[in-house]
Amino acid sequence: MSLRQMEYFLTVVEEASFTRAAELLHVSQPALSHQIKALERSVGGALLERLPRGVRLTPMGRAFRPHAELAVRSAAQARRAARATAGAEGGELHIAAVHSVAVGVLPDVFARWRAAHPSVLLHLHEYATSEALEEQVERGTADLAVGPAPDGWPGTVLPVGQEEIVLVVPFDDRFAGRTTVTLPELADRPWVRCAMEPVVHGERFLDRACGRAGFTPRTAVFTEHTSTAVRMAAAGVGVCAAPAHLVREAVGGGCVVLTPDPAWRRTLTVFSRLAPTGAAERFVDLLRTSWPRPRAPLPVYEDCPEDGPASPELSHPPFPAAPPAPPRTAPPRARAR
Repeated sequence: MSLRQMEYFLTVVEEASFTRAAELLHVSQPALSHQIKALERSVGGALLERLPRGVRLTPMGRAFRPHAELAVRSAAQARRAARATAGAEGGELHIAAVHSVAVGVLPDVFARWRAAHPSVLLHLHEYATSEALEEQVERGTADLAVGPAPDGWPGTVLPVGQEEIVLVVPFDDRFAGRTTVTLPELADRPWVRCAMEPVVHGERFLDRACGRAGFTPRTAVFTEHTSTAVRMAAAGVGVCAAPAHLVREAVGGGCVVLTPDPAWRRTLTVFSRLAPTGAAERFVDLLRTSWPRPRAPLPVYEDCPEDGPASPELSHPPFPAAPPAPPRTAPPRARAR
């Protein structure tokens, strides 16, 4: 069994055709078929079912596919890591992120990176949820991931900044003349919710926070993307909770932004299967120094803590330009699906 054979197999699966796969791989169709048959002999059974119009995976093929994907992606990461040891002046980086970070933070970071390292090609992979982000990075899709701190991640986790959550209302809202608002004051308001809303201790963040304030939020609209929810809130559909860095990108100055009192923040991280080196390490350093800073030193209700509202012990000083935290690693473990 060879890496090339696995690459051939995956291309045939993705294209659902030996003919199209052979064209993409720049090999003859008989040569491609020969390599696939050799791979099937090595694993002891058929991986693909040949049909009159295309192919489909056999049960053995379905079991083999994710491992082949990981092997091929790991080989690509190994090549990039080897090139990165010579510096950040060549090769490419694959960055994965949740949508809100990809829209609200990474454009400026990518622009600064391109100005400093124009020869390094960046690939961005966006995901709707932190769960999807973690799963794809574990499968080798990207060199680095940017998102909430993963629970029990077996590789490297580096804190890079804090995400400030704000509330969005239209210009004619009754709170439009204020800068802060408490949750009990919003008990009678409809909310625009998003599928990307974080889950804390098995409960959606807004449900948890409002429940602790003594009410259940009334959902007016449920959206797929946070940027859509922000635009809905700016139009007057309901109140929306969203990262501050995304609000600016989604609607610019077309809404009123209120800071919850106590404030909501959560720590975001860069995590990867292996410790970042070379170009990847330089990207992490740039991300740390580019991260948006919290706007006001208010009491912080960070990550919706377990015991009661914010207290002086939960308050945080302004986030430092480059957190000195060393890489945190954990031994490999089997992750539940």
